[in-house]
Amino acid sequence: MLRIAGIKLSIDEDPSLLQTKILRKLRVGKKDLLNYQIYKQSIDARKPGKIYFVYTVDVNLRNQDQVLAKCISDSSVSLTPDLEYTCPPTGTRELSARPVIIGGGPAGLFAGLLLSQLGYRPLLLERGPDIDTRAEKVDRFWKTGLLDPEGNVQFGEGGAGSFSDGKLTTLIRDKRCRKVLEEFIRAGAPAEILYTYKPHVGTDILRQVVKNIRQTIINQGGEVRFNNKVTDFIITGHRLIGVTINDIENLAAEVVILAIGHSARDTFARLLERGVHLRPKPFSIGLRIEHPQQLINQVQFKEFANHPRLGAADYKLSYHSPTGRSAYTFCMCPGGFVVAAASEKGGVVTNGMSNYAREAETANSALLVGVKPEDFGGSHPLAGVEFQRRWEKLAFELGGRTYRAPAQLVGDFLVDRPSTQLSRVKPTYRPSVTLAELKHCLPEYVTQTLKEAILNFDRKLPGFALPEAVLTGVETRSSSPVRIERDATFQSNIAGLYPAGEGAGYAGGIISAAVDGLKIAEAIVAQYRPFDAR
Repeated sequence: MLRIAGIKLSIDEDPSLLQTKILRKLRVGKKDLLNYQIYKQSIDARKPGKIYFVYTVDVNLRNQDQVLAKCISDSSVSLTPDLEYTCPPTGTRELSARPVIIGGGPAGLFAGLLLSQLGYRPLLLERGPDIDTRAEKVDRFWKTGLLDPEGNVQFGEGGAGSFSDGKLTTLIRDKRCRKVLEEFIRAGAPAEILYTYKPHVGTDILRQVVKNIRQTIINQGGEVRFNNKVTDFIITGHRLIGVTINDIENLAAEVVILAIGHSARDTFARLLERGVHLRPKPFSIGLRIEHPQQLINQVQFKEFANHPRLGAADYKLSYHSPTGRSAYTFCMCPGGFVVAAASEKGGVVTNGMSNYAREAETANSALLVGVKPEDFGGSHPLAGVEFQRRWEKLAFELGGRTYRAPAQLVGDFLVDRPSTQLSRVKPTYRPSVTLAELKHCLPEYVTQTLKEAILNFDRKLPGFALPEAVLTGVETRSSSPVRIERDATFQSNIAGLYPAGEGAGYAGGIISAAVDGLKIAEAIVAQYRPFDAR
């Protein structure tokens, strides 16, 4: 196939005109075009008064070589790269037990999916409940403040991403990304995620996709167990020989994929006790900021705001302080909600979530500042975990010790003034918020950097420093505070234990975590032959 980049349609041109522009670009007739597919669609809003959809398309033609020769001097036309995903040949070693996967987030699900597709009959153990039961527990927490430490926004089928915007963007360039998207589509995600510039499925669609992937794993010989928390690791010498489930069941295991997620603090501690090498890693902390979605639409799309083909606008901003600190927006949720994301009693944690339609009246984003191991107050491998806990507990106390979150208006935050009442931006966090000074639940250097960043962002996106905008604290779970070390074979210092995904410190989002899960599964496939149930 041939790939053509840079084909533009104005916002009011019908997408059916894309074919006409392809024919004109290649100077061929309609009979010469066998078919085409969109590889990428993005939006160009740089010119005042104009917005374009910009397409990269892959085209299948008669006489393709002749057409390519004719376009040899046109850099926008090239051969389509090979997009097909290929798995390594299976190894020859025999497995004494089926592969075990700990964790049902993206890394665990996609490791399980590939292994089941290839006949390895994996067993996936998830400490939390299935997605439907989990959703009920989360909703109860948001309504009443009754937290279930094993069924919440962090733990349960689908991982933390199941209560997010369902963003499928990534900075990594890996052929496996396309396989992940294709598997999402097979599981019920909209086909557009394969080509849109910033694909997302929303938490509503993502939950059904997760259930369908689980069923595919089961249909292909795998097994998925919920409420099965791995509480210990059975190690002889420097080799894993099994795991303990719920403190009572010992399960023989030769190969274990550790896809535990970034909030499995108790598991981190147990791994450290068992001699697994962990080290602290940088992450970020900060607040959630909420604006009227209409404001963001108008700033980003101007006279085209609310055009039916555009949807809710987003943003991505960064700032580098003279102090050396950096701040940035993260996990921006157009038309979404700020959600309670605690997984431990006595701490307040926030996150962002939106449905596929992004139809809510407010836009929210994390507003974060990077922190490094030297900020944690110690060199212990879990010092970052304790650093997170410290600020989550302070937010819990500041909110009134009932899982209400502390909140402050942007205008007051910037001048160190307590907020006395809310204005036109209504906080979406449930159970509710308590007006408080957020500087009391963040390090001083984070507070100062956030103030600088808000003013800087207001120059880039006018209205960002809207005095009535709401800040809610705290966001501490942007990524894992630890890295579980692994070697070139993807194993930890304990043979047979394969750290994977975001919790192990090797990913940062749904797609990169899923890709890492595929890499780990491939490493196992390359060593072992499919599991014989005998």
